[in-house]
Amino acid sequence: LLIVTVVAGVLAAPYIKEGYAMYRQAVEQMPIADKVEEIRSSDAYTPFEEISPVFVNELLRSEDRRFYQHFAVDPISLVRAVGANVLHGRLVQGGSTITQQLAKNMYFSFEKKLERKIAEVFVAFQLERLYTKDEILSLYCALAYFGQNCYGVKHAAGYYYSTEPHLLNEQQSKELVKALKAPSVYNPSTM
Repeated sequence: LLIVTVVAGVLAAPYIKEGYAMYRQAVEQMPIADKVEEIRSSDAYTPFEEISPVFVNELLRSEDRRFYQHFAVDPISLVRAVGANVLHGRLVQGGSTITQQLAKNMYFSFEKKLERKIAEVFVAFQLERLYTKDEILSLYCALAYFGQNCYGVKHAAGYYYSTEPHLLNEQQSKELVKALKAPSVYNPSTM
């Protein structure tokens, strides 16, 4: 076990170094606090208190069941995803938390590279250190893509249902959360 750990560490070192460099470059160009203020000042931002609890529950059930129990990275989801990916011999499952997804949406491309995932983890740790879980959720909900050029739950609720985020019902919430998985496939307009 010790030998496997050492070999894994040696093999991972270049990716960790590159991921850390990506993280440093991103936050030097725009510090996390500045990026958060930019999001909060956008018209897509909705404070946590103004988002339907039904929507929040559906989001957590789908995207990150242990959101309030873990810090930035969910080891259980990570092990599950690695196991599934190894079993299938390719990337079939992700283990990203909502905080990691927020980090990706704030700074990085959607390119499936290990270095990007590592950079995302460094940002996620900073986000969890600087902001509450509810603040992280509201930031995520402002950047999430719901299809039809709708970024943020505020725009999606208005576009698809002509309503406000705090008024989303169970069916609407389920449809919007499902759209997060594949917006072109699960478009609420066609459901």
